[in-house]
Formats: sequence, structure tokens, C-alpha cells
Amino acid sequence: MAEGFSGRQAAEIVGITYRQLDYWARTDLLRPSAADAQGSGSRRIYTYRDLLELKVIKDMLDAGIKLGSVRDVFDYLRRQLDADIASAHLVVSGGSVVLCNGEELLDVVRNGQGVLNVLPLRTVTADVDARIVELRQGVTVRPDAGDSAAAAV
Repeated sequence: MAEGFSGRQAAEIVGITYRQLDYWARTDLLRPSAADAQGSGSRRIYTYRDLLELKVIKDMLDAGIKLGSVRDVFDYLRRQLDADIASAHLVVSGGSVVLCNGEELLDVVRNGQGVLNVLPLRTVTADVDARIVELRQGVTVRPDAGDSAAAAV
């Protein structure tokens, strides 16, 4: 069986609160792939891929994308990039998100205007890997200095 991460570990690794993680699971933004909660006392178990997707969600929220738009973006990305969302590049402009897919630019939210930010999502893998190493070494995992717990709910 593939290694899994508890909800608390996933929240620490990604740099979000457990409350945010719980809300995202309950509202189907991202449900854990390894094991979902089955009632009181059961635990969610997140896979490595789940951690990468959670980090992408957090990064989008930190870039100012509204949660409803993040949901739309992820629905689209899951349909178009099923296997490897974290390898995508997104261009963020206000509330608009454009997917850079090879030589194509696809307006994910259908609001595309000027380019303000490019989020290279391949750094998500390195960030999550570093947090896992810290967690395993017993180091207290601290959110990035720019993280805002309130921004994700």
C-alpha cells in the first residue's frame, strides 16, 4: 500500500490549518484518495498526490484567487490534466486563471485579461517534499512567512 498522511500531517506539510483541510474535504474541493472519513472516529488519509494538489490550492488562494474560482479551476484541471496537475503552469490575473499547456494558453475561468503573475507549479513538489522531511525528522513544520490561514476558507 502507498504511504499515506493523516489530516493533521497533511495540513502541516501544506501549511494550512486542519480546519481548512476539513472544510475542503467536506465540500468536495479535495477529498483524500487513500481513505476518506467514514463517520465519527475514522481518519482521512491523504496520498502524496493529494498533498501536491492541496499545495496548489493553497498557492492559488494565496495568489488572490477566490475559493469558488479555485473549485472551477480544479474541476477543469482534473478533466484536462488528470494525472499531473502539479506540473502545470498557471497565469493568474485578478480573478482569471489561464493554463499554460505546452504552447497553448487556455482560459480556465473564462475571464482572461492581462497577465500579472505566473505560478510555476513544479515547485510544489519540492515544497511538499521538504515539509515531509521536516515532519519525519520531528521538526516543527511552520507555515511560510507569507501564509494566511484565513485566506483559504
